[in-house]
Amino acid sequence: MKGEILDKIAALVTAAFGLVAALAWNGAILAIFRAIFGEAESIPAMLIYAVIITVIAVLVTIQIARAAKRAKDEK
Repeated sequence: MKGEILDKIAALVTAAFGLVAALAWNGAILAIFRAIFGEAESIPAMLIYAVIITVIAVLVTIQIARAAKRAKDEK
């Protein structure tokens, strides 16, 4: 039981740090977006931002999955 609790706490803390890192990256990417496109806070501008970030996230996720598969296959 104690081991399970520690495992869950470790998972929650790891997830929390992941969320903090994601928010930090969101702020940085949003600042870059604003530097390029100006202070546009309109719905179309925010949709463009969301689409760009989604495409980047999908591409990075695919690359990470491929790298993980290669590393697993090498073992």
